[in-house]
Parts: sequence; C-alpha cells; structure tokens
Amino acid sequence: MANTSDIRKGLCIKYNNDIYKIVEFLHVKPGKGPAFVRTKLKSVTTGKVIDNTFSAGHKIEDVRVETRSYQFLYAEGETYHFMNTDDYNQIALQKSSLDSPELMKEGEVVTIIFNAEDNMPLLVEMPASVVLEVTHTEPGVKGNTATNATKPATVETGARINVPLFINEGDRIKIDTSSGSYQERAKA
Repeated sequence: MANTSDIRKGLCIKYNNDIYKIVEFLHVKPGKGPAFVRTKLKSVTTGKVIDNTFSAGHKIEDVRVETRSYQFLYAEGETYHFMNTDDYNQIALQKSSLDSPELMKEGEVVTIIFNAEDNMPLLVEMPASVVLEVTHTEPGVKGNTATNATKPATVETGARINVPLFINEGDRIKIDTSSGSYQERAKA
C-alpha cells in the first residue's frame, strides 16, 4: 500500500476496479486548506484518460509491474505483433493498449509493461522520440517565414505531423512520441 507521496509519472495503480497508469501529476499546497495531488490517469484496459484529485496522505494501491524489451514486427488490422528481444517469444496486443501506434515502424524496440501477479501485458511504452522519414510534404512558400510557420507532412508510417517550412521530402525528422510533435531534423 502506498500513499500520495509515492505518486510519480508512470506508476500503475488500482483505482475504481481497474488498473491506471499515472500520466501527469501535480502536488498542490494551497495557502489555505490541506494539500492534495491532482493527477491525470490513463486506463490500461480501455485507454480512457480521467482526471482525479487525491487528498494528501490518501492510500493508493500500487500494482507491481515488470518491464521487458520487445521489437515491433508488424500490424495486422487492430492487432500489433511484438517479439521479445531476449527469448524471441511473440505476443499480439490490441491497438488500444498502445500510446502512439501511428509513430511505430517495423523493427522499433519498445518497452512492454507486464502485471507481475498474472503476467498479463498492461501497456506499451514508446521511446521518448523516434526518427522517421518524410514521404510527402508540399514545398514551403518563400517569404512565408515571418512567424513560426508550419506545414503538414506525412511520414513513412502514415502519420501526419506539422513540420517547419524548410523540411522537404526525404528528410529524416525526430518526433516526440508523447505529443506527436516535430522536434528537430535528424542528423544523417
């Protein structure tokens, strides 16, 4: 049993007869009244995100988890297939358990979190950023750079990302997987 002082990003807890992962949290100590923790929780079964506030010292039931490295093999409809990089066992997971499946290309190594009690996969964590090649984008208009102008681009996985005007087809770009936004042009 843990309490609110143990809350951290990525912690899995049991709440309302479901398992949730803490996506964001903020300890708040108002000038008047008791302290509390404002959290954003994501259900690992449905993918639904809820906001919840825990009072300071509130007991929470944490879930013991194990992390393992898996390589993404291929997608087949709503099912995504992964292979353990240690023992080569394969598992299939539904698209709903993935954070950003549109940014995952074949061969990508991800971390899969398993419930230590029943060895069931809970969720898939992508790396902090991925490098993908731009397959289609319109050319930038010269002189349209007075502000931070962006244009849509399609990357090799089919995802659409807003990129700066200087990005062209064939460029490799680094994308933040948590927000799905452009970070920088990747070094060759």
